[in-house]
Amino acid sequence: MTSHANETPDASEPRRNTSSSLRRALGILMHLAEDGGHPHGTTLTELATGLQMSKSTVLRLVAPLREARLVDQDPESGHYRLGPQNALLGQLYLERLDVRRTASPLLHQLAQDVREAVHLVSFDPPEIVYIDKVESPQAVRMHSRVGGRQPAYCTATGKAFLAYATDDVFESVIAAGMPVRTPATITSPEQLRAELARIRQRGYAIDDVENEVDIRCVAASAFNHSGSAVTAVSISGPASRMTHDRLAEIGELVTETARALTDRLGGVVPHVDR
Repeated sequence: MTSHANETPDASEPRRNTSSSLRRALGILMHLAEDGGHPHGTTLTELATGLQMSKSTVLRLVAPLREARLVDQDPESGHYRLGPQNALLGQLYLERLDVRRTASPLLHQLAQDVREAVHLVSFDPPEIVYIDKVESPQAVRMHSRVGGRQPAYCTATGKAFLAYATDDVFESVIAAGMPVRTPATITSPEQLRAELARIRQRGYAIDDVENEVDIRCVAASAFNHSGSAVTAVSISGPASRMTHDRLAEIGELVTETARALTDRLGGVVPHVDR
């Protein structure tokens, strides 16, 4: 079997400046992260095609990433995948997020009270990112993972952030697209604006089976000292358990938790009249 480990870049390739090389190397990492659903890794050809680079360029850029164990290459197939050093970096980053440590006891108490999955979420427009999770004790659970991303426009946490976001942020989310995810997905900017007004009025957001079929979610934002939403807390579960007649009760619980987290962060809940 031919080994791919000893392939070398084309020496005739023009030298790139350090900044450009760094951006391209980071692009390789992000591409491998997005391709993480493939357990057998990614071929050199797939990397080059996906990143619109030559194979020699990919080989040159991936070499230091392999040395740092940010990228691993299978010695048999030559396929590339994220290396173990990413786990260490991710763990250190998450461990140093004060909001996670501050929120943790509140999340566990909320999960105990509702017996459904509870998430702590950050906002990276046009998406939300799960930064912590307390699993449901139920046999049937919502599938999600820390570090996972979802669109903001159709998730409860995303709408909880957007309800207090600036017009520029709202427009950037809309510009990223509002494709149909389920039959209930809101795909109109006007409908979304109206929904955000209702969220500000009641204090929590609802994903009414809008992002995933048969999954319902309720969320509320926590704020910093300037009244900006810095994170959001959500409760998610199967629609068969998260029924419409429970939403008001669940909404009150998640709002109480978000306000308790706001207090612990030294924050204030803003008064928004729009």
